[in-house]
Amino acid sequence: MIIFLKLLLAHLIGDFLLQPTSWVEDKEKKKHKSYYLYIHTFLHGLIAWILVGAKDFLWFAVLLAVLHGFIDFLKLYFQTKKTKRIWFLIDQALHLVVIVLITIFYTNSEVDLTIYSHYFWIVLTGVILLTKPTSILIKNIISIWSPENKSKDNSLENAGNYIGILERLFVFCFIITGHFEAIGFLLAAKSIFRFGDLKEAKDRKLTEYVLIGTLLSFGIALLIGLLVQFCLGFPF
Repeated sequence: MIIFLKLLLAHLIGDFLLQPTSWVEDKEKKKHKSYYLYIHTFLHGLIAWILVGAKDFLWFAVLLAVLHGFIDFLKLYFQTKKTKRIWFLIDQALHLVVIVLITIFYTNSEVDLTIYSHYFWIVLTGVILLTKPTSILIKNIISIWSPENKSKDNSLENAGNYIGILERLFVFCFIITGHFEAIGFLLAAKSIFRFGDLKEAKDRKLTEYVLIGTLLSFGIALLIGLLVQFCLGFPF
């Protein structure tokens, strides 16, 4: 585990702390012709080798650096302005996979999925359920009350959807950790921020529409959180 943490730390230092914006812009412009790509790749291997602090890790550090550079190379050539955010996530996910594999091979470890107990799968199911599935459920429930005032505004695209997912996950975490008082604080905070928008809209139907959606979101999060907490109390 400590090797994985050191390699992850090396990745965070190399990819974020020691990579100025000017390097990123130069790589995106010149791609493989940018010498910053090779400096960046070299730094990853060097930092990983230094942090692990073992001579026999040298070739693993070289392999890590080469794979890191190759992944960055793929991202530079395949990403576009529209897919840049998606490729950032793919890029980081691939780097994480490489770190895991390097750790396994270096430490001669085996992947043991039995370390994930029944409790892990219960919590994971609850978390996944509270994301897009619940968003779709709420959207279908309140669609019959769709307000007439749905003209274009200055809100961010899909912002409401992401806000709903985040608030449900917060509520879920508060419940399974036993901090029920934080749920009231979260609901009050959202009400304060929403009050100004609804007051300016002067549309009762829109206010009721938002209120129903908010209460449904919090209610489902509470229900799922309590169910998961109840299941966690069972011996497996």
